[in-house]
Amino acid sequence: QVQLVESGGGLVQAGGSLRLSCAASGSIFSLKFMGWYRQAPGKQRELVATITGGGATYYAESVKGRFSISGTNPKNMVYLQMNSLKPEDTAVYYCNAGAFVGLVGAYWGRGTQVTVSA
Repeated sequence: QVQLVESGGGLVQAGGSLRLSCAASGSIFSLKFMGWYRQAPGKQRELVATITGGGATYYAESVKGRFSISGTNPKNMVYLQMNSLKPEDTAVYYCNAGAFVGLVGAYWGRGTQVTVSA
């Protein structure tokens, strides 16, 4: 089992920055990737960014050039640096991790709220 705990959310004005952190504990040796999803009110949860143990990254088109994902190896921390935030980035951000790259990970954090005011 793996436990994920997010931190770093908050309220920021449009154009501002936030850095999210996710701490993994438990059987972290089984993890091959970690990443971030987000869910805005009334919308489906969507993938934001992922990073593999080898350092390969993926970003959703909507955040490319503004967000940056990084992590430690072995995989016990992952970060999401969010710059040039927009009101449409407002959502609950969830940490996700798993053993199979390309699939949704089996492990989820409880989420952290990010609110961007206009």
